[in-house]
Amino acid sequence: MLDRPAANTFNTNAADKAVLVSLDFGESDPAENLEELRRLAASDQLTISAVVNGKRLKPDPATFAGSGKVDEIAAALEQTGASLVIFNHDLSPAQQRNLEQRVEHRVIDRTSLILDIFAQRAKSHEGKLQVELAQLEHLATRLVRGWSHLERQKGGIGLRGPGETQLETDRRLLGKRVKLLKEKLAKFQAQRALQRRSRQRGQVMSVSIVGYTNAGKSTLFNNLTRAHTYVADQLFATLDATTRKLFIQDYGPLVLSDTVGFIRDLPHSLVAAFRATLEETVQADLLLHVADAGSPARAEQIDEVNKVLKEIGADTVPQILVLNKVDLIDLSAGGAGYRRDEYGRIEQIRLSAKTGEGLEFIRLALAEAIEERALHGREDRPHARP
Repeated sequence: MLDRPAANTFNTNAADKAVLVSLDFGESDPAENLEELRRLAASDQLTISAVVNGKRLKPDPATFAGSGKVDEIAAALEQTGASLVIFNHDLSPAQQRNLEQRVEHRVIDRTSLILDIFAQRAKSHEGKLQVELAQLEHLATRLVRGWSHLERQKGGIGLRGPGETQLETDRRLLGKRVKLLKEKLAKFQAQRALQRRSRQRGQVMSVSIVGYTNAGKSTLFNNLTRAHTYVADQLFATLDATTRKLFIQDYGPLVLSDTVGFIRDLPHSLVAAFRATLEETVQADLLLHVADAGSPARAEQIDEVNKVLKEIGADTVPQILVLNKVDLIDLSAGGAGYRRDEYGRIEQIRLSAKTGEGLEFIRLALAEAIEERALHGREDRPHARP
């Protein structure tokens, strides 16, 4: 099925216009998946020219979408003048190559789109290195033709070994760059480990804010610490981890970290590249898991975050579920407040990070966590989960 927006939404620059492809394999909510793809495209500053969707039992081995659907994509490209096709799925290198040959335009998958957004958002030197590493490792799986720009960057002449093909040379150059990036990131990792040891010696509690992208983590962080982390209503507005001290009256300071948001099917290459940064989460004493209280996919988003936390080894860190944006939902569903578990610990908080309603419950929960840590010590605490 081809869905075309109103003509006045088209961008005159074909390079910025994309056709989105989102197929339903009966695994999850297709409307919610498509909406997330729209938001990803908007976050990458793309204009959506058309949407191609439909149902399939399973992906086509050659083109993922099947011959008829590929013809529909080609027609959408011709009708709208778009120059890019974005699949809301992961494509194999062969599928991507076959699709590009059939539609005669560039085709990228969900992972490539997310990587491109990360490349635009990264501001710190470490963040840029992490994104480049993820991009190169993803590129290595799709290296089926010469990437002459890599050779130009290295000087070209004299680099090609006897009898090497262009593909072998490019892979070797990629391997060298990946190794260099990993070495540089290892130095950042060592610096952070030193900072963590210093905090641990000073008995300072560490708290990380985690959650699905655009759940309001940075807004909560800013309101608690009076910091000025970039906030925007877009996916992956924050990439670079930010850490600030937060003073809890009568209980002393703690260290609060804002982290990159997670998303459904977060590329493994990104998780691996950002593993060093995410160690702040793994080593934390407590996680504030922020979720959008009004999202129709809230339960799925919470599950996706917990999947990534398990992948990085942070699933045993105690966490408090923070249901944010209560100012945007029906008041009959409940405003700001909190709920305790059977042990008397705060396990869930409802608040609005934007208006500040309910922030006092976060401070109460943190005060209780500091007190419990002082009484029982880090190793003796039970690991609570929402």
